[in-house]
Amino acid sequence: MRRYALAAAMSVAALSAQAQQFTTGAEIQPIIEMTTANWVAVREWEGQDLLYFTHLEAWRCGMDQVRYFVNTGKPRAREMEPCYIDTNAPNAIKMPDGHVPYDIHPLGLIETVTVEVTLDNGVVLSETFERNAILMP
Repeated sequence: MRRYALAAAMSVAALSAQAQQFTTGAEIQPIIEMTTANWVAVREWEGQDLLYFTHLEAWRCGMDQVRYFVNTGKPRAREMEPCYIDTNAPNAIKMPDGHVPYDIHPLGLIETVTVEVTLDNGVVLSETFERNAILMP
């Protein structure tokens, strides 16, 4: 019985180590594609629209670039936190040097947001969101 418990514990540890990586476009692409609805969110806060990128920040390892367009305007590059590849949690969100997971816009400005995610393998994923679909309560 002890041998089975040890084998099970080793299997769980191996799976946990694998699950903590997700640092390439090939590894994150299925997750990003399945969670499109979570890419961005809008929050009205203290007279401003905050456009959150928290979900994409959490999967940023494996991304080359994130760009977004507000109301079909000019493309903006979203500066992402670095990938901490030499650590046991490369996707950790540490918010260094005042980095925050959102961009600030005038209250009510955001009607639509189009997001383009370019993975490190050259794949470009894109989605457009209506304000009401991503507005946080």
